[in-house]
Amino acid sequence: MRGFNITSHFFRIATALAAGFTFAGAAAAQDEAGFQAYLPELRAQALREGVRPSTVDAILPTLTYSARVVELDRAQPGNPQSTASPPFAPYKARHVDAARISRGRAAYVANRGRLARVEAETGVPESIMVAIWGHETNYGSYTGNFDLLRSLATLAYEGRRRSLFAGEFIASLKILERGISRETLKGSWAGATGNPQFLPSIYLRLAKDGDGDGRADIWNSQADTLASIGNYFVNAGWRPGQPWGFAVSVPAGFDRSSQRNRLVSPRCPRVFERHSTWRTMAEWRALGIVPQGRAWPADDVLATLMEPDGPGQTAYLLTGNYRVILDYNCSNFYALSVGLLADAVEQ
Repeated sequence: MRGFNITSHFFRIATALAAGFTFAGAAAAQDEAGFQAYLPELRAQALREGVRPSTVDAILPTLTYSARVVELDRAQPGNPQSTASPPFAPYKARHVDAARISRGRAAYVANRGRLARVEAETGVPESIMVAIWGHETNYGSYTGNFDLLRSLATLAYEGRRRSLFAGEFIASLKILERGISRETLKGSWAGATGNPQFLPSIYLRLAKDGDGDGRADIWNSQADTLASIGNYFVNAGWRPGQPWGFAVSVPAGFDRSSQRNRLVSPRCPRVFERHSTWRTMAEWRALGIVPQGRAWPADDVLATLMEPDGPGQTAYLLTGNYRVILDYNCSNFYALSVGLLADAVEQ
């Protein structure tokens, strides 16, 4: 049997670890160098789009590359080869839970005056605004602590979606020029910020002053948060007086093949392919669909059918207003949970 030299063995391990650390350090230095070399390009784009030189030159020297942001971005799910859909019930249990409903009802009661004003102006139900707030940041309890400017500049440099993130970085600079502080501009690693988790470009386009103090403060003002959410939904096409959708029972022997949607959506096709063709409420009623715990809307309201947990489980008829919720976040589970939380909050 050959002898085993412990000293030699540990020397080889230490050498390998040192080499690994040296490689990681070199890669980090290379990323930082590449990031710094990219910033002049970002500066030129910002100036072309009307940002003041003094603003750009105050921010760019403070920026460093964030390896953590890139790591989180690359870890996002979305394997195009996967066709399996997870069940909705576990997601619903986590996102439409007793604690979130209870906090939502408290927020609903506390903000009834301002909510009523926004609903009167926009037609967006009070409970929908509260449910978005609840889903995005648990009613403002957590809005994210990433430095938006650093995150967005890093994602622009990383390059997979450079046009998107460079534009959002420049929008962040324009928010600074509106008097919002650098310290305030914190949020998710992907650039969403404030109580409603708006991207910077959405803030510039749709944020509203709800309390009359002259600025739209979606970070600290509940009135501005709710008014901004309402304005977003109006802009996305909310139809006053129509539900987002409702739970239904599907009769045994229902012919699903005849209701299949054969159109391919240009946006979020995996989301929309789970919906049926569109029919009026009168047509769905004639096919044996039965609402659970509510009356039918008007006969001419259009809806699509979705069975998120498959045949035999709770199904939903979804109107055009459901698609407005999808505009906020293109996920069936998200949109269903927002609608169900809104229903629970207003009960």
